Amino acid sequence: MNPAALIDDQRYPLTAPQSKAYADAVAFAQAGLRAQGAAELEGFLSGAGLNACLADAEALSAQAFWSEGQGSAYLETPGEAWPATHPRAQRMFYRVGVVAYDQFPSASPLRQLYEWPPLLTFVRTVLATDQLFRYADPLGALNLAVMGEGDALQWHYDQTDFVVSLALRAAVQGGHFEVAPRLRSAEDERYDAVATVLAGESAQVQVLPLHAATLLLFAGRHSLHRVSPIAGQPPRLVALLGYDNAPATFSTPQLQMKRYGREMRRAT
Repeated sequence: MNPAALIDDQRYPLTAPQSKAYADAVAFAQAGLRAQGAAELEGFLSGAGLNACLADAEALSAQAFWSEGQGSAYLETPGEAWPATHPRAQRMFYRVGVVAYDQFPSASPLRQLYEWPPLLTFVRTVLATDQLFRYADPLGALNLAVMGEGDALQWHYDQTDFVVSLALRAAVQGGHFEVAPRLRSAEDERYDAVATVLAGESAQVQVLPLHAATLLLFAGRHSLHRVSPIAGQPPRLVALLGYDNAPATFSTPQLQMKRYGREMRRAT
């Protein structure tokens, strides 16, 4: 399928970057990023596009690797130097099924959309960055997150600068995306602010209910975020499209093992 056919090209004419509708979509997304640290582009997929991508996701979901445990906000094993009450030492429950990038066949509509140059150009334009690359990790560049009854994803920062998600099916109950926008920076981890979020006491947290066919952009490396606990079936299905400002960014081996049950490094 031509990726352009998956998009609502009246609202999001990705093949017509000089059009007013394209400029309007970029301006709307940028306003969302400024206001709440996340841009929600509802109805990004056309009706036919949503049907195709949802059918793709449902077929792929049976291949998901399931992981469950107690994870940190920093996606690392806490060092012994951190006291138990420190944000870097705190552990929170997670359970999620993930389909890795190398499990998406070449004919997958989701893979074709992710690899489509106009989408990369659009995301780069929204982020107002000179350089943007698809994530180099052969497991983590494109994922399908599968979450059902009792599942959740703990508060965490990502290992890429930006994450773009494509909502395909909401949970029956819960499964909201919650984010504390730009909570840290490269210069300041702001551990006190992180501790407030982890304690459930922060006024900075934004709650974004999931709506199918919505494209969501957010700065995951510096914005603390989670998926709230889920109740009910069928499972929540969200595609995660990985981008970075550097051309050869990989997940850590520890994160690969936890998320996919295997490691895959670049050839040397």
